[in-house]
Amino acid sequence: MSGHLSDSSFGEIPSFKVLETDLNFAFLDIGPLAEGHTLIIPKYHSDRMDQVPDEYLQEILPLAKKIAKALGVVDYNVLQNNGKIAHQHVFHVHFHVIPKPNDQEGLIVGWPRVEQPKEVLAKKLEEIVSKL
Repeated sequence: MSGHLSDSSFGEIPSFKVLETDLNFAFLDIGPLAEGHTLIIPKYHSDRMDQVPDEYLQEILPLAKKIAKALGVVDYNVLQNNGKIAHQHVFHVHFHVIPKPNDQEGLIVGWPRVEQPKEVLAKKLEEIVSKL
């Protein structure tokens, strides 16, 4: 299911609102990885980012930037997951702004990097560009 959510639906669920625009809503995460961990959600219901109209998405990074500056931390992550195997647990598109004040708090990520031969990268590039 996809569609614009009414402004009243954002007042029904208690939250610690950080900021709100006509298209997006930001609030503190109730299970934060670090103090100040904030969620930004479009006022358009969709499970996946690729289903959200661009008008909602175009202000997400500027909002994340404002929140990151307000948090007053140097290091932070902006995270968004799509799909169960990509670690999405709440099936409404949302973006995390997660402060990283030290090695123990905030997002902890393992990154299983695998170098690819240039031929493989060139083939993948051609495939992606042909679909844009």
